[in-house]
Amino acid sequence: MIQHDEKSLQRGALFAFAAYGSWGLLPLFWKLLSSVESTQILSCRVVFSLVFVWFILALRGKARWWTLLLNMQNLKALALSALFISLNWGLYIWAVNSAHTVEASLGYYINPLVNVLLGLLFFRERLSPLQWGAVALAASGVLLMTIFSGVFPWISLALALSFGLYGYAKKKIDLTSLEGLASETLLLAPLAIGFLLFRQSHGNGAFSGGSIQITLLVSSGVITALPLLWFARAAKLLPLSTLGFIQFLSPTLQLALGVLVFGEAFPTRNIIAFAFVWAGVLLYSVSYIRRKV
Repeated sequence: MIQHDEKSLQRGALFAFAAYGSWGLLPLFWKLLSSVESTQILSCRVVFSLVFVWFILALRGKARWWTLLLNMQNLKALALSALFISLNWGLYIWAVNSAHTVEASLGYYINPLVNVLLGLLFFRERLSPLQWGAVALAASGVLLMTIFSGVFPWISLALALSFGLYGYAKKKIDLTSLEGLASETLLLAPLAIGFLLFRQSHGNGAFSGGSIQITLLVSSGVITALPLLWFARAAKLLPLSTLGFIQFLSPTLQLALGVLVFGEAFPTRNIIAFAFVWAGVLLYSVSYIRRKV
């Protein structure tokens, strides 16, 4: 068992809150780019994430990380993870800038429970009674949301499923967070650069805006990679059970931004539906801690 001293726990907690807090506040950044189409924001995020992460890895003496792609098994797994993370990023950016931040937050609340189901389906993992109860409560919340609003919450489920599948695709290869991000963005970069050049050549490219817009687009690489660095540090210093609790800071901040800052609707019926999801998340957390103790 890994021993965690008090100083390491404090440092780990700071890194964890920095990572999940950054992800939770990310909608504020995307809102600043709401005048740019989501596909171009996504393309810029891919390209400038690659540039920034390549620079960081070079400083760490890992400039030859790209050789991982020469292995066909690695290449297939990374191609899958690149596909899922691009779908997740693109949908999330579109959701935030289309006034669906509340629905996006629901996706990240239920993501851990989707991971449990993926483990059941693909890895034949057994679920404890508490985990079955957590899944049932979350499913009830999604069902209530559908009944109350009359619209199936496809954004929430698509975000949760794409991020869950991204995680399971990455299980097939042994890479650090930064090496994985660098490899995935390298695979996506030709498409992203080609699309940006195409839009620019037709006079409606993202870089036709002012200097502030261009600076924000370039900065998308930094705001993508830095939280990953902080998360990697937190994962080494904190017990997984503690990290599991802190992860819910991110969707909570997203929900607060959607309702309090962006003015998205959150009527009583939504509170009832979310309460079932929150109960499921709490029950999942309890079951997770019991397994780790």
